[in-house]
Amino acid sequence: MHEIGYYPGCTLQGTARDYRQSIHDVCDLLEIKLRELPDWNCCGATAAHSLDERIAVRLAGRNLVIAEREGLDIVVPCALCFNRLKVAQKRLLNDTDRRYGMPLEGTIQVFDLLDYLSRPNIRQEVRDRLVRPLQGLRAVCYYGCMVNRPPKMTDAPTWENPTNMDELLADLGAEVLDWPFKTDCCGASHAVTHPDLVFELVRKLYDRAVAQGAHCIVASCQMCQANLDLYQERIGRLAGTSYELPIFYFTELMGIALGCRRPDRWLRRHMVDPLPLLRSVGLA
Repeated sequence: MHEIGYYPGCTLQGTARDYRQSIHDVCDLLEIKLRELPDWNCCGATAAHSLDERIAVRLAGRNLVIAEREGLDIVVPCALCFNRLKVAQKRLLNDTDRRYGMPLEGTIQVFDLLDYLSRPNIRQEVRDRLVRPLQGLRAVCYYGCMVNRPPKMTDAPTWENPTNMDELLADLGAEVLDWPFKTDCCGASHAVTHPDLVFELVRKLYDRAVAQGAHCIVASCQMCQANLDLYQERIGRLAGTSYELPIFYFTELMGIALGCRRPDRWLRRHMVDPLPLLRSVGLA
């Protein structure tokens, strides 16, 4: 049994409950114990750092201090939370003038969930436990921008062309298609204030995924998943077309391939129903 600290972030308590459920189901199957940080708080994403940089660092940094006190490395499923925690970690470890008043010793690591679950030892566990290969499913992997950039903060080794989700899905038996938009921005929370901007960014992602021959798009960020899933019908209508592209979390496909019971508990929360696609390839 592996044990790792777990920082869920706010959205997995609300709009991304499907992501949370699939994470817990997959980790149970892989015998990974997620130990949630006690008394964790919001990291401040997405607004705090644009209003008060010191408060933004302290908000995220408090969670790092808790993790150090508990002696836990932590995994973070939200790309925005991961980015803010990594920024806080860099700031606090180099706070020579004590601007933030929050000492950090640097004894823990902060992992993006995808990076953690695609490490070689866990990929081998996945291959060993595979019960339902995703044969017939053609997918493009969408990493978004917040997990990888800027690399001086995220420590991402291949920030322009990450491949770990591609490799993980290939282990699951999916046909993974290469495409050039895997780290393009979806507009994130601008969907509230500038929906026209987000719709144009997302439409380009749909068009390229379809041109590549993908059945679906697979995401590792709940903000990206929401932007690509929630507005698909409206964006298609504005573009004079219909897309019908299911937007999966990578953990949902892991769960299906590993034999999770009742994956419909997560999938029924999607706006674009993925079940017709899964039935068409014999996976539902």
